[in-house]
This record gives sequence, C-alpha cells and structure tokens, in this order.
Amino acid sequence: MFAHNKRLQYTVRVSRPDPALANLLLEQFGGPQGELAAAVRYFSQAMAEDDPGRKDMLLDIATEELSHLEVIGTIVAMLNKGAKGKLAEGVEEQAQLFRELQGAGNDSHVTQILYGGGPALTNSAGQLWTAGYIENIGEPTADLRTNIAAEARAKIIYERLINVTPDPGIRDALGFLMTREIAHQQSFEKALYAIQPNFPPGKLAGKAEFANMYINTSQGEGDMRGSWNSDDNFNVVSDRERMLGMDGGSGMPEVRLPAEEQAMLERMAKRTLSDPSVNPTTGAELGLGKGKK
Repeated sequence: MFAHNKRLQYTVRVSRPDPALANLLLEQFGGPQGELAAAVRYFSQAMAEDDPGRKDMLLDIATEELSHLEVIGTIVAMLNKGAKGKLAEGVEEQAQLFRELQGAGNDSHVTQILYGGGPALTNSAGQLWTAGYIENIGEPTADLRTNIAAEARAKIIYERLINVTPDPGIRDALGFLMTREIAHQQSFEKALYAIQPNFPPGKLAGKAEFANMYINTSQGEGDMRGSWNSDDNFNVVSDRERMLGMDGGSGMPEVRLPAEEQAMLERMAKRTLSDPSVNPTTGAELGLGKGKK
C-alpha cells in the first residue's frame, strides 16, 4: 500500500515560464530513460525477487523513482503555467502564441494542444511511453546490470537538461535528481557484487573453446589492440577462414527431413527452378526510354 505525502522530495523553484524547456523535460517523465520507466522496471523486478535484501532495495528505489516522477511532472506543469492560461483564454494573436509555444523549434506547441500543458507520458519528441522500455529478464545478475546502465543513461540525460537551462531553481532540482542516479548506480553495483559468481549471467557455462575468443571481423586501417582483444586475455582470431565452420563442420546449414517431406521439397524446388538461359525483356526496359528527347 502507498500513501502520498504532498511535500516533494526536493523543493522545486521555477523563476519563469518556459514551455520549450517543459517539453524537453518530458524526456525524464515519459521517455525511455525517464522516472516512470525506472519505477516500473524496479517494481517488476522486486515482485519476482526471491532474495529479501534485493527485494527490499528494489522496492525502496522503485518508490523513490515515483517521487522523482512527481518532481519532474511538477516542474513541467509549472513551466507551462503561463502558456496554459494564454492558450485557454486566447489572449494573444494566434501567430504570436504559436511562436511562443514553439520555442526554439521544438514541439512544445503540440504538447500544449494535446495535453493542455500537463506532463504527458511521452518523450520530448512526442513518442508515447511504452512498456517496451522495460527490459527485465528475471535473472538478477543480468537485471542488475541493466539497472546500472539505465541509471547511467538517466544521469547523462539530466546533465544535458541542466546544460540547456539557465534557471537556477531548475538546475538545482535537476542536479539533485542527477545525483540520486549516482546513488542508485552504487546500490545496484554493490548488490551485483554481493552475488558470487556473477559472471557470466545465468547458470550454464559457455563452451570453453569460444568463451575467451576474440574474432577480428573488422580488419584494415584502424585496427586497434587493447585489453579487450589482447593476446594475454583472448585467443585472437584474424584468419577469416578460421571464422567459418568453427565447430569443425562444413559451415553449411543442414536439416534432416522425413522422406515424404523431402520428396515434396524436391518437387517444389524443381517446379520453381530458374532457367539461367532465359533473358526476357522486362517492363522496366520497355519504358526505359520514355520521357527522353
């Protein structure tokens, strides 16, 4: 059960309306790296989690992400207050109002028309929020890595949003939200390291002969070597012939069919066989010269 407290987790201070900035901030409301996606991701993981420590952590962070969603939604609504009134009352000439809502060439006029200036469950480009943003697989060592990466991406988005606004109150609030992403990254990473072993994810071991193989498929100018493909860490394969049929077989696809199905397949192949000696005139060739003088 949840209980709502009307006090925000962090005080929001907006110095002036800015519908263009409000539209950009929708990225963290209904975007793939946004707070709703984070809350749903961690709640979903928590419901299936059998480890009591990880379950508690996931529920704590998921609930906090909802409070961050509230902060972002509040900022969006406050930035849209002035434009919302102007649009509702029609107090300005249409062209002037459109220019104000459009801001620096973004789509804030669309969110004003469709959603009345409220925080919409879209990203800044108007893409509707989707559960496809949630990539849970039900394996803690894989999901925790997803969470670490998600928090890192969210931090980067907050940095970019901070860089596009001079409003000190908004920069302060966004800086707090960005910092909380760092804290969550640390929690997820420590939870991952608390599982030993945690790599590779899952239970099954890989095929030993391929687990430490680096296949150099992009060759030519720009080839580089580092710890990610060094001879100390990997069996580096650059011979193209060795990249094919690595199981020792021919490398060609094979399928075994019952005799009846094999016969039908052969009849179909014979019926649809191409004749390489035929060279018909095509419709494209007949019309090739038309329109030229």
